Amino acid sequence: MSAPLKTRMTDGFAEIALIVKVPAAKAAGIEKALERLLAAVEQAVGLRAFGGYGGDEKLVSEKSVSIEEAFPDGHAGMLIRGLRGKNDMTQEELAKRLGVAQTRVSELEIGKRSVSAAMAKRLASVFNVAYKMFL
Repeated sequence: MSAPLKTRMTDGFAEIALIVKVPAAKAAGIEKALERLLAAVEQAVGLRAFGGYGGDEKLVSEKSVSIEEAFPDGHAGMLIRGLRGKNDMTQEELAKRLGVAQTRVSELEIGKRSVSAAMAKRLASVFNVAYKMFL
């Protein structure tokens, strides 16, 4: 999906707009993915966008925080669950692709089991991402 960005300069800020037509059935998932992408960009550059669709966006510089600070109860299982959902995959389907029991996937997702380096590489292969994301 490629869409043109529209940029407008106002009061020393750049307002960047993106309007994309997507299938209604996929709109909620795409919106969540874009929100996560925007959050990652904001984190990377140390800026935070405030406002919504009403044109009242303001960027304010703020201190970046580590992922551990932002999500103290976070674990690799949250990423596994998110990627599995994004790919419309059940625990059973993921387990089959990994060569493990469904209960193992469940334990990974709830944080009961940690992700080994070998499992991280298998997960990375299934989801086509860097294995270090899971470690």
